[in-house]
Amino acid sequence: MTFRRLVVTLLVTVAALMLGGGMALAHHSATATYIVGKSVKIEGTLKELIWRNPHSYIKVEAPDDKGEMQIWVIEGAAPGQLAEQGLTANRLRPGDKVIVTGLPGRIAEDHRLLLETVERPSDGFKWRGPAALN
Repeated sequence: MTFRRLVVTLLVTVAALMLGGGMALAHHSATATYIVGKSVKIEGTLKELIWRNPHSYIKVEAPDDKGEMQIWVIEGAAPGQLAEQGLTANRLRPGDKVIVTGLPGRIAEDHRLLLETVERPSDGFKWRGPAALN
């Protein structure tokens, strides 16, 4: 391999590592998006369960602190992680009345939570995730 080819290969490799490393760091941290150490509880109707990687989402229609109905977006872990912890895609269904607790989003108007617990009082189902342990 010539010296010039070696230098070009090295520069391309370094550039690829720098670009790829930046993409890995672009993934948000929970503390950047949610208020750690605070928990919010909502009671409402499950509207949608979005079961996908890298994060699952639950949409719940529930009142905000002013009593106005909102669609809350609750972020959970990846489907595989949730399933390992006992929360599977067929466990919750649209129309279920649920009680959810989670870390609130930093922008209150977004009505976002990071999932801690979910309960369905109609049959006593209760799930407690790792975020609830912090």
